[in-house]
Amino acid sequence: MQIVQTVFGIFHHFELARELEHRGYLSRVYSTWPWARLRREGLPHSKVETFPWLHVPEYLASRAPVDLTWLRDPLGYAVALTFDRWTERRVHKILRTTRIDALIGISGTSLRTGALVKRAGGVFICDRGSTHQRYQQEILVDEYRRWGVDLAPSDPRDTRREEAIYAQADAITVPSSVAARSFVEMGVPAAKVHVLPYGVRLESFHPTDGPPAAEFAVLFAGAVGLRKGVPYLLEAFASLRHPRKRLRIVGAVQPDLRPVLARLPQEAVEFLGPLPQPELARLMSRSHVLALPSIEEGLALVQAQAMACGCPVVCSTNTGGEDLFSDGVEGFIVPIRDPEALADRLQRLADSPDLQRSMRAAALQRVQTIGGWKDYGDRWEKLLKSLTGRT
Repeated sequence: MQIVQTVFGIFHHFELARELEHRGYLSRVYSTWPWARLRREGLPHSKVETFPWLHVPEYLASRAPVDLTWLRDPLGYAVALTFDRWTERRVHKILRTTRIDALIGISGTSLRTGALVKRAGGVFICDRGSTHQRYQQEILVDEYRRWGVDLAPSDPRDTRREEAIYAQADAITVPSSVAARSFVEMGVPAAKVHVLPYGVRLESFHPTDGPPAAEFAVLFAGAVGLRKGVPYLLEAFASLRHPRKRLRIVGAVQPDLRPVLARLPQEAVEFLGPLPQPELARLMSRSHVLALPSIEEGLALVQAQAMACGCPVVCSTNTGGEDLFSDGVEGFIVPIRDPEALADRLQRLADSPDLQRSMRAAALQRVQTIGGWKDYGDRWEKLLKSLTGRT
């Protein structure tokens, strides 16, 4: 069985590529990141080909201190089109001498390349790391309207292209049940959608110092923006009753949140910016709870990382948390856009050291059953054999 992958940058695809290479299935992985960055991923250079010429400028535009959406969106769409044409040519050369059984393309890639592989008798799989693109766009448009933010969450051309890819793909893989439900809600047949939860690398996440007894420490980790529900967390935290409460927010503040922040309560809140993983792990160990009230995402791995540090999780229904832990056991799951429910669960933890201890113990026990990347590779191998009929 010979598999090709296409991916913007890295994401989880290089974890999958290593698993496919270990099993002898990887033909090539094509990326828009330069080899200078990809060499650390541990794959033979002969199996990795790169087309970084447009993605690198797009990335730099996204990191600029000013809003360059006017430049970033056209660049992003150009990356998708040119990368697809480039991979189509590369794959065409392989097909002259070698059969490709399946192409796994991260969503947004391989509209043309997937069609080529299908014409040659292979299978095209779209791997989507989040909810259905139109579902994501609609929920973010509504969120921006709620907060009076005049931004477009995505280029409409990207949505049309994504939906064309969904229609063409033989299968769509997603990391969580909430992501799978979004596809069915948008009219994709349930049988076409496969839930493959990500593996979790937990070597760097383990309990160190416990949280201080004299205070109540809440932690948020991720992109600090409207998509992650940060305004609802700030509102919930403001109503939390505790004499020594503290909310630490780890991650880069996103452009969509900047015009909203001045309207939100921020007493006893620290914005720490991005932190390296070892420092994040120490904060998780010293926090009473990780709060993640996202309105949309696929599967937030910070939840499992926090659990591995003995930190219970309070998340929204749209984080993939239901695939990681049970509501009321290792943490709590609340509706999206519900600061009252979020505040209630935080208050329960703040008021009960016994509940804190039981949830910490349950989180540490539960995280041992969450598979690593080898388990992820095993799930992919089973699906690929089923779809291709190959061994």
